[in-house]
Formats: sequence, structure tokens, C-alpha cells
Amino acid sequence: MSRHSNAMAAGSSDTGRTSSTPTSSEADSAGGFTISDLARDFAVTLRTLRFYESRGLLAPARSGMTRIYSGRDRSRLALILKGKQLGFTLVEIRAMLANEEKKGEAGGEKSASVGGLQLTRGQIAEQLELLRSQQVEIEGAIAELEATLAGLDKA
Repeated sequence: MSRHSNAMAAGSSDTGRTSSTPTSSEADSAGGFTISDLARDFAVTLRTLRFYESRGLLAPARSGMTRIYSGRDRSRLALILKGKQLGFTLVEIRAMLANEEKKGEAGGEKSASVGGLQLTRGQIAEQLELLRSQQVEIEGAIAELEATLAGLDKA
């Protein structure tokens, strides 16, 4: 299975939909967000949030059986979804989040912020190459399907 296929299988229900603006003022005043708040605000499923938690990407506090997500969790979710939108795998996103937490340390390759994610030149170049390759494959599939559809319309 390709790197892209692994990323898609890991949580395709939320691809490309991000929002970092809170819509639940009640959650802000209470100091946290429920799983429903985040699911609604970011247009993802409860299952997606539980999956990210099981993979160690989010770490909500617990109040009995209720998950309470912090502002930090909310910010991490926005970065996770941006990473997925850019086509990165969850393993790569986890590494980026870990680097984000260490960003005060000196050294390392020059990086730039892309939608809040700190990406190195190498990461950007590699991702561009992957996406361009996928674009060629998709364009080929579209051309083949369009030709097949045109053939059916003539029949």
C-alpha cells in the first residue's frame, strides 16, 4: 500500500475540512471543549477524534467518561487536519507536532509555516513530488474514464 493510501485509510472522512475558529463560547468559558464541540467545529466525526486520540495525536483530559479537550488539543487538531489536507501521513504529522513542541531548540534545517505546520524545505519538496505524481495518475484515470463514458454515449 502506498504512503498516500495509508494516509487516506487512516482517516479519510475528514480530509480537507479545517476550521480554527471556535464556535462554542460555552466551551471557552468552561475552559475546555467536548468531543461534540470539536467534531462540530471542525466538521469531523466523533470516530475521527477518538482515532486521533488512540494514535496519541490528541490527549484530552477526562471527567468521568467525558473527554475534555484543551485549547492545545484544539490547536493540534487544526494542525493535524491541515497536515492531512496537504497529504501527509499521520506518522509524518506526529513527527511534525513533536518538532513543533521542540521548536525553541536551536539548529536543524530551515523551515517555513504552511497553514501553521512548520515544514522543512525537504518535506515541502518531497510532498510536492508526491502530489505531482498523484496528479499525473489522477489525470490519466480521468482521461480513461472520460473516453469510456464517451464510448458508452455513442453506443
